[in-house]
Amino acid sequence: MSKMKPKIEVRTGNSGSQNSNRVEVIIETPKGSRNKLKYDQANRMFKLSKVMPEGMIFPYDFGFVPATKAEDGDPLDVLVLTDEPLFPGCLVDCTLIGAIEAEQEEKGEKKRNDRLIAVAQQSLLYSEIKDITEVNPTVLKQIEAFFVNYQKVREIKVTILGRRGPERAIEILRHAATRRNAA
Repeated sequence: MSKMKPKIEVRTGNSGSQNSNRVEVIIETPKGSRNKLKYDQANRMFKLSKVMPEGMIFPYDFGFVPATKAEDGDPLDVLVLTDEPLFPGCLVDCTLIGAIEAEQEEKGEKKRNDRLIAVAQQSLLYSEIKDITEVNPTVLKQIEAFFVNYQKVREIKVTILGRRGPERAIEILRHAATRRNAA
């Protein structure tokens, strides 16, 4: 999987004003799981990274864009809205709808840890969503709370900086692809 290049398309819709930002995402951790799985590139398999406390589960499928490197040094994280949980290693065609920009602090060191938000193109429930502003605000607050609490159990402080639309998501993605190529 480490040799894969992200498949990114930016197309203009019929109106000439709306971009359709498409990307392939590899699922690491399925929706509803307490187990955080992470792809281990050295062994070319998925590894159990941690088990979250009782009552804490991933709200949606969580994965990464191959051949990218986020500011935290890992492949770029993506939360994928889809109807049913997928499985680790599943390659999903997605449309980027936005990003949750965040900063995390661990042992006095601060760094960005933005999360892209995407919808599975095959989804019956979410595929028509084109912008993060179309997602129910309560759901977005719950997703943000998940990211804050998910790291809090590891004594990492996360500060949500804001929600941004698909244009910023594709910008973050392109920077992560460039960063990976420069490494």
